[in-house]
Amino acid sequence: MAKGFKEWEVVCEALAAGRQSIILRKGGIHEGREGFAFGEESFFLFPTRFHNQAAQVREGVASDKPEWQVGEEVAVTHQAEALWARTVTDWGRVAALEPFHIWTEETVRQRFDWEGRGMDSGSIHVALVRVRRLAEPWRFPYEKKYGGCRSWVDLPDPPEGWDEGAVYPLGDDAFATLDDKISALLA
Repeated sequence: MAKGFKEWEVVCEALAAGRQSIILRKGGIHEGREGFAFGEESFFLFPTRFHNQAAQVREGVASDKPEWQVGEEVAVTHQAEALWARTVTDWGRVAALEPFHIWTEETVRQRFDWEGRGMDSGSIHVALVRVRRLAEPWRFPYEKKYGGCRSWVDLPDPPEGWDEGAVYPLGDDAFATLDDKISALLA
């Protein structure tokens, strides 16, 4: 089975366009006793409209549609690789990541301060991800098992040849430079 990482549609679009390069995550109420972890290095971006609120992002168009309903067709258009992930406990370093994501400072601060499911207040997971656009969208029906406040979902097997013709929005050199900048901020 393939793994899907649930993220707001507007954030998926920012990741896909190269306007965002990191994922900041605290976890959802259904993450299990240990809480959230970047347990997968390679995954598909599963666009969600759950909690997708325009007031929580600085740019992009947040969908005002309700969350997916069972039977609706979901289109997965991007695959991602987490190059590294770490937990950051210094708010100044988290705040310095502002140029690399589209969330508002208040949204990031709420996540940073939240406590529960294996995470202490004053911490947040940060992952650098490299995203590539699939040549053709992978479409499948939404199922109840994809719902709820969780980050990772099991998806059906992707179509044969899904990775043929997939394109990175940022070239190797640009992405390496980005990695250096973000890593330096967190060092």
